Amino acid sequence: MLKTFRITAILEGISYLLLFGITMPLKYLATMPEPNIIVGYIHGFLFMVFVALAAIVCYERKWGLKRFIIFFIAALLPFGTFYIDKKYLRKEV
Repeated sequence: MLKTFRITAILEGISYLLLFGITMPLKYLATMPEPNIIVGYIHGFLFMVFVALAAIVCYERKWGLKRFIIFFIAALLPFGTFYIDKKYLRKEV
């Protein structure tokens, strides 16, 4: 389960950067909303999967609410999921 969580964390981080770094400027500066819609749906799905897996992994490993909150906040920040992968998840595998 942890490996799946790590992969989801990386994919969620990539989708976040694509959404706000590439498709948002395309939407507002180049009037191309289609890429933003597609990447937005993918990012939203990955975000929900990330949060669900964070809850499951924290429960299974008895990491507690504090670490779950750290994971959740990291998902809201650019590069946050990459940080938690490096700091918390890599050494656990």
